[in-house]
Order: sequence, then C-alpha cells, then structure tokens
Amino acid sequence: MLPELKIAQLRYFVLVAELKSFHAAARQAFRTQPAISLAVRELEQKLGQALVEKGGGRVELTPFGEHCLPLFRGLIEHHDRIAREATLLARHEIGQVSIATVPSVASRMLPGPLARFVAAHPNVQVSIQDGTAERVQQLLAQGQVDFGISSLWMDDEQVEFAPIVNDQVGVVCRSDHPLAQAGDPLHWAQLQGVPMIRNGTSQLLAGTEAEGLLSHSRLFISNMTSLIAMLEEGVGISTLPYLAFPHENDKLAFVPLVEPKVERHIGMLTRKGRSLSPAAGALMAFLQVQLAQAG
Repeated sequence: MLPELKIAQLRYFVLVAELKSFHAAARQAFRTQPAISLAVRELEQKLGQALVEKGGGRVELTPFGEHCLPLFRGLIEHHDRIAREATLLARHEIGQVSIATVPSVASRMLPGPLARFVAAHPNVQVSIQDGTAERVQQLLAQGQVDFGISSLWMDDEQVEFAPIVNDQVGVVCRSDHPLAQAGDPLHWAQLQGVPMIRNGTSQLLAGTEAEGLLSHSRLFISNMTSLIAMLEEGVGISTLPYLAFPHENDKLAFVPLVEPKVERHIGMLTRKGRSLSPAAGALMAFLQVQLAQAG
C-alpha cells in the first residue's frame, strides 16, 4: 500500500534541503524548529528511509533524500497548479460554458449581456449553438450543452424549465398587405382564407382557436431566410414570435394576434438533478437577471 504523503511535510523537507538548516526552514515557514523536525521525521517514517543525514550542524541529504528532492518539488508544483486552477474554477474565473438557444434569442437578447459577462470574466470561454427549440432540448438531453435558453418544446421529466420572458406571437406579412394597412390587432377569424405559410414556431398555435389555420396551410418553411424571402414576395402570411420578427426589414410588418393571445415562454432549460460547473452556473444566473430586466 502506498504511503499518504502530506504536501506540508514535503514543503518543509524541501525548505530544509534548500536552506541546509532546520532553524532557517522553521523561520521561513513561520513554524517552530521542533515542528519542522517532526514533519521531516514523520515523512521519513512513512517512506521507510532516511532523507537527512543524522548529526552535524549543517543539513546534508542522504542519497535517498537527494533522489527524492526533485520528485517532491515536482509533486508540490503539480499540487499548487491544480489547487490554483480548482480555486479559479470555484470562483468562476476560468472555465468553459456551452449554451444552446434559438436564433431569435441569440441575435436579439444575448449580445449585450454576453458581452458584459465576457468582459468581466476574460478567462471563461463561451460557445453558443443555435437551432430550433426542439434542437435546443435535444442538445441539452444529450449533454452537449450546459444549459439552454428557449421555449420548452415538449414536456420532459429530465428537463427543468424556468421561464424568464413572454414573447407574443403575431402575424407577419408584407407592409402593403391589407392586414398590415388596417393597423389594428388581429383576430384569428380575420386570417381565414389567407394563404398561410407554416414555420418552426407555428406549433405555438396548437391548442388555440387559431389551430385550424395550420391545417389549411399547404406550405411549410423551416429556414428563416427562406421564410422571409417568401413573405417579401407576397406568397402568403405567417406567424412569428415578436423576437423572431426581422425588425430591420421595412418590407414586412408585424401585427399582434390578440384573439387568441398566443405567447412563447422563453426560459432557462437545465438537466434535472445535474449540477452546473461554477462558470456555467455564474453565466446562467447572470443571464437570468439580465434577460428578465430586458424583457
């Protein structure tokens, strides 16, 4: 069975070896000389070999002690390096964090808060994957990300969801479309007979009075760039959460759907029963506050 070596005893031995004196080592370590002598003696007993020659005023190492000295120095350096890194990790001053989120959150809600966090934690590396809410939940379940920021795609006993902001769903159409020109919030009945383009967020209408609009839609587009191009050409109208609407696009208009009022609930997704690393926990807590204030 290998002996359990105490770092403090190794430090004291190295000090004695370097200073060639128990008295000088005790003074530098702010310990008494008997305490230093006892530590070295206990170390020798654990190893079963003498490290220091007996007798004489000036300390001389035995051949065994000479051989062990560089090994002990290396062990102390390794210990201190690990201790420093573990301390920095605990203080979330270093680390790696992986997030999954939907594009609308990544582009509209995260840039400011994330820039502030990274500036305050320059040694924390953050990676972001964006995709559909379904993809976010898949990445989280597979353990590929630390946490997600999205709506809850489907109930999962292994996923905890903490809502942060509500994102209202509205109708998106060309700015010159009669629905946009009216300038009033819309009732779902006003959309009947209007060509509807479904997209990845259309399932938010499921279970509402407007669900029937989906069954009459003959076009589905999952890619946002393609969807916007079709809407710009007047192929039809669609529904999107407010955050997903391209506000910089003056060809399109967002008209709130008030009856039924449909909202996408955006929040933090984590794996139930799994702890986050200090860095991931710090970032998630920071973003929860920042996004709630922005919302």
